[in-house]
Amino acid sequence: MRAAIYARYSSDNQREASIADQIRICRERAKAEGWQVAATYTDQAISGASLLRPGIQDLIRDAQGEKFEIIVAEALDRLSRDQEDIAGFYKRMRFAGVQVFTLSEGAIDELHVGLGGLIGARYLKDLADKTRRGLRGRVEAGKSGGGNAYGYDVVKAHDGDGNPIRGDRRINAAEAMTVRRIFEAFATGKSPRRIAHELNEEGISGPMGRPWRDTAIRGHQSRGTGILNNELYMGRLVWNRLRYIKDPVSGKRVSRLNPPDEWIIQEVPHLRM
Repeated sequence: MRAAIYARYSSDNQREASIADQIRICRERAKAEGWQVAATYTDQAISGASLLRPGIQDLIRDAQGEKFEIIVAEALDRLSRDQEDIAGFYKRMRFAGVQVFTLSEGAIDELHVGLGGLIGARYLKDLADKTRRGLRGRVEAGKSGGGNAYGYDVVKAHDGDGNPIRGDRRINAAEAMTVRRIFEAFATGKSPRRIAHELNEEGISGPMGRPWRDTAIRGHQSRGTGILNNELYMGRLVWNRLRYIKDPVSGKRVSRLNPPDEWIIQEVPHLRM
C-alpha cells in the first residue's frame, strides 16, 4: 500500500525540528506496517485552524489523483484543529478511497473525527483566550498589543532570565519626520493621493519599504487605520477595536469592528509625534 506522510508544526509552541521528528516516527510506523512511503507533505509554522496551507492542499490534490492509498500523521490535530475542516477533509478522503491513519489514534473513523475536531476546536478557543488576556495586560502596561506602525521601531530587550520583553516601541526619528509632514500637508488641504505622489517622487519609502499609496495615508476612520487615523501618533494606544473571525466559505480571517465600549485605550505620551 502506498502511503503519504503529513507533518505540521505551529509557531506558538513548537520548533522546526519537530517536522523531522514527525516524519521519522511516521516512516518507522509505515515500515512496520509494510506501507511504501510515496510522498511527504509539510507545513511549517502554520496554524492548524485552517486548511489554507500549501502542504495539505498538495496532499488533498494528490489524494484525489490516486497517488497513494493511506495518509499517515502523528495525530489528527496535525491535519487540522478545526472541527468543520477535519470533518470535510475526512469526507473528501473517503470519497477518494484514501484511508487516514495517525500514530495517536490509529485508523481514523467518524468517532475520531467528531471527538478530535471538538477537542481541537476547544484547544484553539482556549489558546485564543489566553493570548488575548496576555495582550490586554501588555496594552494596559502601555506596551504594543501586537504588530507595529510606521514611525516606530520595535525595542528588542530581555529580562534577567534571558526571556524576551515584548511590546516596547520607540519613535523612529526619520520616519517621524515623514509622519509629521503628512499631517501638515493634509492640514493645508492636500489630498492623500497628492501627498503619496509627492513622497514617492522624492524617493521616500512607505510602510514596509514599499511605495506610498493614498490608502496607506487615508486609511479607514472607524477602524483607526492609515496614517491620518492612527491615534498612536497622538500618544493614545487603542486596542481591541477589531476582532477577527474565520469566513466559513473561504477559510480566511476577516475583521469586524467591536463596539467602542469594548476598546481598551491607554495613554502613551512617550510615543506621541
